[in-house]
Amino acid sequence: MDYHYEQTSEVEALDSIYYGEMKILETEPYHKFSIPIMSEGYEDGGEGLSCQLTFTYTAKYPDELPIVEIDNEENFDDVDKNQLLDHLMEQGKENIGMVMVFTLVSAGQEWLNEKWDSMKREKEERVLAKLRADEEAEQKRFEGTRVTVESFLAWRKQFENDMGIPAKREREGKDKNKLTGKELFLRDTTLNESDLKFLDDGDAVKVDESLFQDLDDLDISDEDDEDYVPGQSGSESD
Repeated sequence: MDYHYEQTSEVEALDSIYYGEMKILETEPYHKFSIPIMSEGYEDGGEGLSCQLTFTYTAKYPDELPIVEIDNEENFDDVDKNQLLDHLMEQGKENIGMVMVFTLVSAGQEWLNEKWDSMKREKEERVLAKLRADEEAEQKRFEGTRVTVESFLAWRKQFENDMGIPAKREREGKDKNKLTGKELFLRDTTLNESDLKFLDDGDAVKVDESLFQDLDDLDISDEDDEDYVPGQSGSESD
């Protein structure tokens, strides 16, 4: 194979295809030139990926791979250019024996398009995820925390402890065991019946009649009577 002829012919064809964009950097000992590639829409809005592919022929190109370099990267902050370089080398190996620069430039262009589309999708997904998170947070502000039986019981226990309610209940429980006289009276109905039973049971009290015999033998002075009035006898006279 006439390597010089193959290389010269390819350079002329590439200069025609990429006229105004391709730059010849060296011609000796072998051609070295650069061709810019960019993702779709890069020139219109300035967003996207862009770089330059620099090719250098070797002595036996195209039976050998050309030397490929990536320069002047734009918006490659989240892009590993070595991935692009590995992709170009894989494509080159599949085209050994044939001039391949046009194929490699096209493969690089397609890789940038796919990479930029993937980056845009990831960015959109992050934005949507943030919007959903913000909406859920805003919704929770209005809905509050969902209450379950377990969470309510735990809250009530903590609330009662903070308010000292268990201690208060314990004191009230002790106070209930101490009843007043009135409460005892109202609670035990047998107490208000005891006096009545005592009065009704006439036979329950027996009087010793002997105590009232021989009253005349008793020395009772009228002066000992608190109701005694001098000059008045105990009986009315006719």
